[in-house]
Amino acid sequence: MLDYILIGLCLVLVGIVGLQFTYMFYLDRIDRERKKHVRHLERRVKRMTEQLESSGQRLADQTEILERVYPDYILEDEQWADVIDER
Repeated sequence: MLDYILIGLCLVLVGIVGLQFTYMFYLDRIDRERKKHVRHLERRVKRMTEQLESSGQRLADQTEILERVYPDYILEDEQWADVIDER
Protein backbone atom coordinates (compact mmCIF):
# COMPACT_ATOMS: atom_id res chain seq x y z
CA MET A 1 0.00 0.00 0.00
CA LEU A 2 2.87 2.38 0.82
CA ASP A 3 4.31 1.73 -2.65
CA TYR A 4 1.11 2.99 -4.31
CA ILE A 5 1.12 6.12 -2.14
CA LEU A 6 4.76 6.83 -3.04
CA ILE A 7 4.06 6.28 -6.75
CA GLY A 8 1.07 8.66 -6.53
CA LEU A 9 3.17 11.24 -4.69
CA CYS A 10 5.91 10.98 -7.35
CA LEU A 11 3.35 11.46 -10.13
CA VAL A 12 1.93 14.51 -8.35
CA LEU A 13 5.42 15.97 -7.98
CA VAL A 14 6.16 15.28 -11.66
CA GLY A 15 2.91 17.10 -12.55
CA ILE A 16 3.88 20.08 -10.42
CA VAL A 17 7.33 20.20 -12.03
CA GLY A 18 5.67 20.05 -15.46
CA LEU A 19 3.45 23.00 -14.57
CA GLN A 20 6.45 24.95 -13.31
CA PHE A 21 8.38 24.29 -16.53
CA THR A 22 5.38 25.32 -18.59
CA TYR A 23 5.06 28.55 -16.60
CA MET A 24 8.81 29.16 -16.90
CA PHE A 25 8.64 28.78 -20.72
CA TYR A 26 5.62 31.10 -20.76
CA LEU A 27 7.50 33.75 -18.78
CA ASP A 28 10.52 33.38 -21.07
CA ARG A 29 8.31 33.90 -24.13
CA ILE A 30 6.69 36.99 -22.56
CA ASP A 31 10.15 38.36 -21.74
CA ARG A 32 11.33 37.89 -25.34
CA GLU A 33 8.20 39.58 -26.69
CA ARG A 34 8.62 42.53 -24.33
CA LYS A 35 12.28 42.93 -25.32
CA LYS A 36 11.24 42.81 -28.98
CA HIS A 37 8.58 45.46 -28.31
CA VAL A 38 11.09 47.67 -26.47
CA ARG A 39 13.54 47.41 -29.40
CA HIS A 40 10.69 48.37 -31.76
CA LEU A 41 9.83 51.37 -29.58
CA GLU A 42 13.48 52.43 -29.40
CA ARG A 43 13.76 52.36 -33.20
CA ARG A 44 10.54 54.33 -33.48
CA VAL A 45 11.74 56.93 -30.96
CA LYS A 46 15.02 57.27 -32.85
CA ARG A 47 13.18 57.79 -36.14
CA MET A 48 10.79 60.32 -34.60
CA THR A 49 13.71 62.18 -32.97
CA GLU A 50 15.41 62.45 -36.36
CA GLN A 51 12.17 63.75 -37.88
CA LEU A 52 11.79 66.28 -35.08
CA GLU A 53 15.35 67.51 -35.53
CA SER A 54 14.90 67.87 -39.29
CA SER A 55 11.58 69.69 -38.73
CA GLY A 56 13.26 72.03 -36.27
CA GLN A 57 16.03 72.73 -38.76
CA ARG A 58 13.49 73.35 -41.51
CA LEU A 59 11.54 75.71 -39.23
CA ALA A 60 14.72 77.59 -38.37
CA ASP A 61 15.55 77.91 -42.08
CA GLN A 62 12.06 79.16 -42.89
CA THR A 63 12.18 81.65 -40.02
CA GLU A 64 15.54 82.92 -41.27
CA ILE A 65 14.13 83.35 -44.78
CA LEU A 66 11.11 85.22 -43.41
CA GLU A 67 13.35 87.51 -41.36
CA ARG A 68 15.44 88.29 -44.45
CA VAL A 69 12.41 88.94 -46.67
CA TYR A 70 10.40 90.80 -44.02
CA PRO A 71 12.83 92.60 -41.68
CA ASP A 72 10.01 93.60 -39.33
CA TYR A 73 8.95 89.96 -38.94
CA ILE A 74 9.24 88.98 -35.30
CA LEU A 75 8.25 85.58 -34.00
CA GLU A 76 6.78 86.08 -30.57
CA ASP A 77 4.60 83.80 -28.52
CA GLU A 78 2.88 86.80 -26.98
CA GLN A 79 1.08 87.49 -30.26
CA TRP A 80 -0.60 84.10 -30.03
CA ALA A 81 -1.66 84.83 -26.47
CA ASP A 82 -3.39 88.00 -27.72
CA VAL A 83 -5.17 86.09 -30.47
CA ILE A 84 -6.36 83.45 -28.01
CA ASP A 85 -7.57 86.10 -25.55
CA GLU A 86 -9.61 87.83 -28.27
CA ARG A 87 -11.62 84.70 -28.91
